[in-house]
Amino acid sequence: MEASATVESLNPEQRRAVEYGEGPLLVIAGAGSGKTRVLTHRIAHLLDTGRARPSEILAITFTNRAADEMRERVAGLLGRTAAGMWVSTFHSACARMLRVDAQLLGYTRSFTIYDEADSVRMVKRVMEELSLDPKELPPKSVKRRISGAKNELVAPEAFASSARAPFEEQIADVYELYEQRMAESNAMDFDDLLVRTVQMLEQFDDVRERWRSTFRHVLVDEYQDTNHAQYRLLVQLVGEQGNLTVVGDEDQSVYGFRNADIRNILDFEREFPQAGVVKLEQNYRSTQTILSAANEVVRRNRDRRPKELWTDEGEGEPVEVTGLGDEHEEARWVADRVEKLAALSEGGLDEVAVFYRTNAMSRVLEDTLVRYGLRYRVVGGTKFYDRAEVKDVIAYLQYLANPADSVAFARIVNTPRRGIGKTSLGRVMAHVNTLGEPIWDVASEPERIPGLGSAAVKSLDAFQQTMSGLREKADSGSVAELIESVLRDTGYAEALETERSVEAQGRLENLEELVSVAREFDLTETGEADPETSALEGFLEQIALLTDREQDREEGETLSLMTLHNAKGLEFDSVIMIGCEEGLFPHARSLDEGGEEEERRLCYVGMTRARKRLVMTWAVARGFHGESGGPSRFLDEVPEELVERAEPERPARALRSYGVPGLVRGEPSMPIARPQPRDPDEIPAVSIGDDVEHESFGEGVVIGTEPGGLIVVRFAADGTERKLMAEYAPLVRRAG
Repeated sequence: MEASATVESLNPEQRRAVEYGEGPLLVIAGAGSGKTRVLTHRIAHLLDTGRARPSEILAITFTNRAADEMRERVAGLLGRTAAGMWVSTFHSACARMLRVDAQLLGYTRSFTIYDEADSVRMVKRVMEELSLDPKELPPKSVKRRISGAKNELVAPEAFASSARAPFEEQIADVYELYEQRMAESNAMDFDDLLVRTVQMLEQFDDVRERWRSTFRHVLVDEYQDTNHAQYRLLVQLVGEQGNLTVVGDEDQSVYGFRNADIRNILDFEREFPQAGVVKLEQNYRSTQTILSAANEVVRRNRDRRPKELWTDEGEGEPVEVTGLGDEHEEARWVADRVEKLAALSEGGLDEVAVFYRTNAMSRVLEDTLVRYGLRYRVVGGTKFYDRAEVKDVIAYLQYLANPADSVAFARIVNTPRRGIGKTSLGRVMAHVNTLGEPIWDVASEPERIPGLGSAAVKSLDAFQQTMSGLREKADSGSVAELIESVLRDTGYAEALETERSVEAQGRLENLEELVSVAREFDLTETGEADPETSALEGFLEQIALLTDREQDREEGETLSLMTLHNAKGLEFDSVIMIGCEEGLFPHARSLDEGGEEEERRLCYVGMTRARKRLVMTWAVARGFHGESGGPSRFLDEVPEELVERAEPERPARALRSYGVPGLVRGEPSMPIARPQPRDPDEIPAVSIGDDVEHESFGEGVVIGTEPGGLIVVRFAADGTERKLMAEYAPLVRRAG
């Protein structure tokens, strides 16, 4: 292979990284700077120049797909396959090493690797041994805490000594017995693959030296996403002077909730004092305007190395920042904007993406896209009405509306867990088939079901009592209140709250959004529905029609929807980031936990996915919570000369804002003015107890104030409490 194939096509900094000599090397690779190109070219260069044989190279990625891509690209550069080279994920590499030496830790070489489902089953078994209630301490939540401890290399004894609450002490007991039972089963979970390899390398000098001599060069992609266990593994594999090349960018470290430790990349030179550092700042993806905007947002973080992304691609269009009235207006505007952006790209809709901070935010947008006939996909996630928790609650509603719906019954009777397992359910369904009666009637007399144990009879009776109470509430007319009752009375919401996890919190947010769907229905359908159809039946029909219209669309170009976390590693001609509001992005929960810097990095990641056009939106009000937190601080951090404050025409709209009926394409309405902050002299100085009046919500009383200019007002008309931004809310103080 000629030298030009490995280095002459690179820019000076890329070439410096590829040709770097012996010892540790840190490559700080800004967004779109060609990090994968550098990594693959460095491997090819090591092989081509004879500095390493294939079997002496260990290249680590975070996904099997990335590993396959790296192998292919190296082979393409070499003109041949590099047989014997280790290119794999951390877990795969550790599994291969343990197959050789696991006996030193008391395992056989044929040890079993438990996947997540197997691991959770073992946790359940251990909890049964300890007589712990899975309703109070969900096994998945316990497994997640154990996994977090292992990623930090915290042993059961240390975990127990740091426990500060009763539930943590219980998890510590589970952790200890779980480890014992796993060892007895000659089994390891995914986290063990890392933990046991680190233990093996740290405890056995000869094993450590053997592996160090095997891998003369270790290369790691996405180093900013490594956790403590992975860091310790690398230290043991290479030593202080070893040939370790890591490529990453602290500005793109956004997985703290998955135990990623940004200190690994920030402290690299401290751990490896002789390390060389190469910065890749030339971007090959975005326009300079997009890069300058992203640079300004992320440079306010303290935990980073100074760098400025730049490009030869030209200045490009200004960043478009648009304020809208609420999430429905935002969704309609976005749908209209998406169509226009798609027309500007050869790839059409395939080259347009919409990002949002939380999964729940996709619902209004998805509903609107269906009505507009725009094909979309949810990347790295599930469409709103296909999410398990949403389908669960809809199944509850279907069972209430239709007592003969055995499919809905089967889905919910043991969700959350009530001790009605598959065997008991099978007996119930067999009895239904025998009698030919509605499932509701059969389940209401569980003592008559042949073969049903006493515990299952008791549980089924309690379930039906709950459903009977809910059925009475279903006649009240308010679907939103019914859903809230379902979540409360069935224990569904409590089960999620008990998990104490980011994932469970996301599911709760999705359910809050489902309640918002129902509130919209309650407001818009009153007086319009068929008098022969109940509100609940009308609501279920609306959802069924929405999902049916989505499934019936033809194949073609597809708009991509995703959370900002799932956007990492992707790129599009045009990107729209919605919901850029204080409390939503940056997210209030992350701010409460001291995560402002990670939220800012997340914004940087989202912005730098755009090649040519970047649009950012925020809404004055969102959901039924009144005024939003106002425009995100991230919007204020973008220099004004890089921004165009757009006042777009109102897009084509539906006949009704929220109903299912078809779209009516009309003439554009008046331009939407971007909400502006009030003159400081006009902002009322209010205190708790003051009477106030809002332009839309009427009279109310101030019941609280919060940092950031938030006022909490209870309005007389409907008794609701709303948080308002004093700087934006059309609020006046009434003389009393």
